[in-house]
Amino acid sequence: MLDYSISELNDSKWCVLDSERNELHAELCFAEALLLKALLTFIEDETLVSFIRAGIKIRSCYNSYKECNVILSSRSWSENEKSYKEHFESGVRLGIGAFNLAMRSPVQSQWEFKKANDQSNDYLMVAICYHVVMIQLLFCVLLLDSGWEQGLRELELCYQVPHGLRHVLCVLTMLTYHLVVVYVFSQEEGDLEFCDAALRQQLTLYPNGAWFLYFKGRLEFMRGDVDDAIKWYTASVESQDSWPQFHHICYWELCWANCVALNWKRAEMYAAKLAEQSKWSRTTYNYQRACIMLMRGYNCLSRDELNTVNQLMADVPKYKQRIAGKSLPMEKFAVKRSQRFTNQNNRLFMPAVELLYLWNLFNVFGKRKSLCDNLYRLIDKNTKDLEKNPGQYSSEYEYDNKALGCLLKGVCLRIMNSPLHAEECFKSVISMEKKIKEDRFLVPYAHVELAFLYKAKGNPEKAAYYLDTAKKNYSGYSLETRLHFQIHCAWSTLNERNTTTTTDHNDLTPVSRFDDNQ
Repeated sequence: MLDYSISELNDSKWCVLDSERNELHAELCFAEALLLKALLTFIEDETLVSFIRAGIKIRSCYNSYKECNVILSSRSWSENEKSYKEHFESGVRLGIGAFNLAMRSPVQSQWEFKKANDQSNDYLMVAICYHVVMIQLLFCVLLLDSGWEQGLRELELCYQVPHGLRHVLCVLTMLTYHLVVVYVFSQEEGDLEFCDAALRQQLTLYPNGAWFLYFKGRLEFMRGDVDDAIKWYTASVESQDSWPQFHHICYWELCWANCVALNWKRAEMYAAKLAEQSKWSRTTYNYQRACIMLMRGYNCLSRDELNTVNQLMADVPKYKQRIAGKSLPMEKFAVKRSQRFTNQNNRLFMPAVELLYLWNLFNVFGKRKSLCDNLYRLIDKNTKDLEKNPGQYSSEYEYDNKALGCLLKGVCLRIMNSPLHAEECFKSVISMEKKIKEDRFLVPYAHVELAFLYKAKGNPEKAAYYLDTAKKNYSGYSLETRLHFQIHCAWSTLNERNTTTTTDHNDLTPVSRFDDNQ
């Protein structure tokens, strides 16, 4: 086991520049070994504690990559070292690029945002760790001086070295960014053209590669081609059986792909597999499965299935995890909804559609008119049914359910390019603010949706106004951190297009670096 790096043997890091090739190779291997050790900590145990332990091990890895970057840029490379330099360069650029990307992710801005608002250190650490899990980038506790643009440039340079030893890892990192991170945390589009070209190349070389089959499915999913996505995800599952944890990632995608297709019975099958086999968040999985079963309609469920739903909802609070005394936001939300289920005569209003929205999957519907039309008909049918018989969900939560219906309908209309009707829905949610009993999160979410609407219409001033209102006027609601990620990403794109208004939003603009004591 490596206990120290070569650079630590020297009083000055510049001594490494004249080191022999074997020593340089050892320095890079040391950085990679630290990263692998952190990843193995994650793989060996599917609990969130493992993610935290893995994150703690990253700082030494970051420092070693910095040393390697100095060597790459400052060392004199002879002509006969060309092949060796390619391998060394691919490793360094992969590490530096990945760290840059991670440090310009919304997690960093959320760190700064929580600090600016005087949140407790315990809560801050829990929020950071949770969202590190969500994007599977464990190096998000560190910073580089430059931003995500520099990270992408470094990864592109690594990608352009096709014979580099770390070329495949570079491709996987870029695919993760463009196909997962971008779509989870923003309303923007990843570089799907690059992903398509890279996957065609890699699948030619590795036709049974589980990761590349998964990312091919993700690519088709983000294009709105649900049938093809399901086919590729299934192929990824069937490509290997030595790592069951990877199957769980595919089951998650297969579950939501079938939900987008409104194939509730098939989606429930994968939700059941997750609930039975995966330990990552049994609270979330049980709630998710119950929600999907409810979408089939109460009259379509057998007595045994209704009993299963009741049992799943009863089990939701039992598996809730706490880290440093804090609950995970999505698990906390699931527990609240399970309690609402009991208070509403064992009913919930469009629960799986609500989850599709919260997981930021509505944009997938916008890629195919048929998907959008089916979703709109489903929401419209349920909202009209609610208007005719609001008491079926208990009159106590009448306006909570009406506001949720208006929000979901408005988002659907927004992606269908019906801005006037969408705006009417969002403003209707805001008008019900004082009548909503429990779901206060719907109002700031409606403000942010209005911001997206005006941003798409080319009205940055109104977009900035609604973003600022959501940020400053509301706090303490469910899934607040998730919405702040959306706000941050929207501010970033407004800044990039040089449409920043006089609204003060500096506390949401990412800073360039932390010092070591943070």
